[in-house]
Amino acid sequence: MTHQYTNELINETSPYLLQHAHNPIHWKAWNDNTLAEAKEKNRLIIISVGYAACHWCHVMEHESFENIEVAQVMNNNYINIKVDREERPDIDQVYMNAVQLLTGSGGWPLNVVALPDGRPVWGGTYFKKEQWIKTLEQIADLYITNPEKLHEYAEKLETGIKSLDIVSLNTNDINFKKSIIDNAINSWSQNFDYEKGGTNRAPKFMMPNNLHFLLREAYQNNHVELQKYVNITLTKIAYGGIFDHIGGGFSRYSVDNKWHVPHFEKMLYDNAQLVSLYSDAYLATKNPLYKEVVYDTLDFVGRELTNNDGTFYSSLDADSINKKGDLEEGAFYVWSKKELQNLLDEDFQLFSDYYSINDYGFWEHGNYVLIRKQSEGVITKKHNISTKVLKEKLKNWKSILLKEREKRNRPRLDDKILTSWNALMTKGYIDAYRIFNEERFLKAALKNAQFIISIQSKNDGGLNHNYKNGKSTINGYLEDYATTIDAFISIYENTLDEKWLRYARNLLNYTLDYFFDDKSNMFFFTSNLDTALVSRTIEYRDNVIPASNSIMAKNLFKLSHYFGNSSYEKIATTMLNNMLPELEKYPSAFSNWMDLMLNYTNNYYEVAIVGKHAEKKLIALNKTYIPNKLIAGSNEENDLPLLKGRYSEDKTLIYVCVNKACQFPVSEINKAFDLMK
Repeated sequence: MTHQYTNELINETSPYLLQHAHNPIHWKAWNDNTLAEAKEKNRLIIISVGYAACHWCHVMEHESFENIEVAQVMNNNYINIKVDREERPDIDQVYMNAVQLLTGSGGWPLNVVALPDGRPVWGGTYFKKEQWIKTLEQIADLYITNPEKLHEYAEKLETGIKSLDIVSLNTNDINFKKSIIDNAINSWSQNFDYEKGGTNRAPKFMMPNNLHFLLREAYQNNHVELQKYVNITLTKIAYGGIFDHIGGGFSRYSVDNKWHVPHFEKMLYDNAQLVSLYSDAYLATKNPLYKEVVYDTLDFVGRELTNNDGTFYSSLDADSINKKGDLEEGAFYVWSKKELQNLLDEDFQLFSDYYSINDYGFWEHGNYVLIRKQSEGVITKKHNISTKVLKEKLKNWKSILLKEREKRNRPRLDDKILTSWNALMTKGYIDAYRIFNEERFLKAALKNAQFIISIQSKNDGGLNHNYKNGKSTINGYLEDYATTIDAFISIYENTLDEKWLRYARNLLNYTLDYFFDDKSNMFFFTSNLDTALVSRTIEYRDNVIPASNSIMAKNLFKLSHYFGNSSYEKIATTMLNNMLPELEKYPSAFSNWMDLMLNYTNNYYEVAIVGKHAEKKLIALNKTYIPNKLIAGSNEENDLPLLKGRYSEDKTLIYVCVNKACQFPVSEINKAFDLMK
């Protein structure tokens, strides 16, 4: 029996869905109509989830979804739904949990078969064509001959999914001891790679929030061994092929253990967080390499991921068209020895020593992925040249190779704008501004923040998640609110423009109305206005992006200080307390929570700067790494609890307070630092 449908993805705006708009499969988007149709026709559903920069998604599309035989099986037996996981992280979470329960692991592409009501019965990730066809035929057959069996599977799986993301209220007394963090780091450090950085495994993911927490712990508590480890990791990542030495910016992860050959897609969220991380690392160490990484990455973001209106695109694909006309991973980024010799002429020898055009930098098919092995000091000594000459040569090489690379077919761009990822990039820009005091970084941050407020805000005070072709769509998720509030607090701390603090508080109050779970004192990932899925998840484990709940807990902590709000403070401490039972078992999944815990285990300073020269003092204050502080300030009378009654006409004063007790105000920056030692 054949069904007359067409592929409906041509009506979508997601670049990933549009990539599939010409498949012979009758794809539909996830929406109420599609789900109603599945119920009405009592047909099984295939839910296939991926994203535009996903290499294996493209492989499965080419092998299976472009194939007529596969299309017949799918079209005749199923309602077929394609989902962009970046547009709909809520759907992705539910079905990813199902596949992890079924198979013990997950990833993308994510492919699930569900009953007409959306409850999953079977799933996995990438499948070869024959295996995919065979399995789909067997499930379709079972649905006709023994549907009870599938209903039985669905019930078991539904129970499993619902039990996964439950957070219980921890009713034990709150006692955030430093020893909890120390024990967690001790067990975590068993997996550290002290020679190459990161964890002792391949592939290697950068995990910026892990490193950001470890950086803070190492420098705030003078943990020398940990400082060495963090700096080895940051240096090796910056030297590695995972960093684009020609165009700046980072790929998602490296497939080997020396950060050499990346999975070549470049994601906005990685680059945003790495800008924040390397900025703080520069502040703590003054290592010029870290500054270069920040500037090169922001150059890349400005050139390749920024729209004219100041919004940020989502990603660049790993694959691009090679010289033979085929889609190939990394084709845009790699170099042959011959190409480099022709382009660099008498500089080739020096270049090949600097960027390892040798066995160390060789990849495959005669191609090299640029990777550094030695510091600039070693290179200048070896080749008997000055640092100045080397710097000039580096600049020249980059310019030559970037120009040459621009002649190649570019990787595909995912040009949808996601509020959460844009907020992370805004935070990256504001962190870079805080440390390097470059006006253009502040300008980029403010332009994007204004976009979120003007365009992504809804009439009820909430946010939309997605923006494309001039339209804001998809009701915001907790990640949109958490990252935006965090970015707005940072803008306030670095401009002292109070409207950003008020925006942050309004958004926080909105999440308390629509996302808060009274039972656990945590936040659901989806708003209570959204259509219910199989399960309503609470995202609390930190991953390549920190969990939306850990970011929210930090926001509550900070805003409780700014507005003297004890109920915010109570929720933040309860949320953190809820994490304690799991924290020591899986430290890497709770690094952002531990970062918050450092605010309780060490002194946490409220620094208020009041007077006509508040901004000038703020810039001077930001030149030193003090992660355990928040800043409030004003150059006039102000009613914020931390500033009230503190304005003086004739001098600018700095008040340092801790545990609701304030020291005598000082006017010199170094005296303020003394009070924070």
